[in-house]
Amino acid sequence: MSARGLLGSDEALAVRYDLALVDLDGVAYRGHEPIDGAAEGLAGARAAGMRLVFVTNNASREPEAVAEQLTGLDIPTRAAEVMTAAQAAAELLATRVPAGEPVLVVGGAGLHTAVAAKGYRIVGSADDAPVAVVQGYAADVGWQQLAEAAYAVQRGAWHVASNLDLSLPTARGFAPGNGALVGAVRAATGVEPASAGKPSPTMYRLAVDRAGAARPLVVGDRLDTDLAGARAGDIPGLHVLTGVSTARDAVLANAGERPHYLAADLRGLLVPHPEPLPEDGWWVCRGAAARVVDGALELGGRPEDAVDLVRAACAATWDAVDRGAGPDPATVPDLPR
Repeated sequence: MSARGLLGSDEALAVRYDLALVDLDGVAYRGHEPIDGAAEGLAGARAAGMRLVFVTNNASREPEAVAEQLTGLDIPTRAAEVMTAAQAAAELLATRVPAGEPVLVVGGAGLHTAVAAKGYRIVGSADDAPVAVVQGYAADVGWQQLAEAAYAVQRGAWHVASNLDLSLPTARGFAPGNGALVGAVRAATGVEPASAGKPSPTMYRLAVDRAGAARPLVVGDRLDTDLAGARAGDIPGLHVLTGVSTARDAVLANAGERPHYLAADLRGLLVPHPEPLPEDGWWVCRGAAARVVDGALELGGRPEDAVDLVRAACAATWDAVDRGAGPDPATVPDLPR
């Protein structure tokens, strides 16, 4: 496979890698509900010697609250094992702004706590002459706060966003995310903000540095954030099929969002991962096979594991795309999770 293809591992990923950078919603839990296999997979990974840092684009909650929720789902977690986009935004802020300077914070308690912890003086108005605006999601962010942010950015304040996620999954559907709210300030000012959250690899690098890890692995459910950040940061990424991005999405992923590994759920950390290999015009992964012929993806073989069919389909499709002969997306079926 090319550098943009799937990898293989003849040992469990929890043995091959020393740190898992684990996304939360869609990976460790779904809303307030546990995901099947999550607690088992993470407990097994810890037992194998793998350390965990939970990395989330959510900037509204403090690490203690995240750790408490995980612990309540049978995933014992310390606050020090949580890296939020709020913390990453505060770290990014510190690369240019000295402690003690006034900073306008637009967001929730998690963002206020993270910015204060870096020694900044939090202000609430553009008239307080903030040198920076740090913006993260909170359900109560409204027009007045967005207007103050816009006024400050127009006057020269550096605009830092915790993340640029346009949507936010809720029990009722997708709601506007922080990226949509940041977009209002961008539209008013014409200034492009810096972003600390995924898909920027900033948060991953901060978490790796904090843990002192040598062989990190990203684990996520979204190709456009989790796995794109892994590719951008040159960190191997495991796509678990329990959240937003489907198996079909993985097959059709662009090169900058392709995962390095695939698994049904977090128990995929505990097993080896076969690498698809070319054979007689097919890409074969154990009993599964796939190929692209005349612009169409064909599936074959007798796979014992549904994920092997996804692996073979990814390998065949990505190879064809990289050769300029990718399949018509209409020929790519919905694949099993």
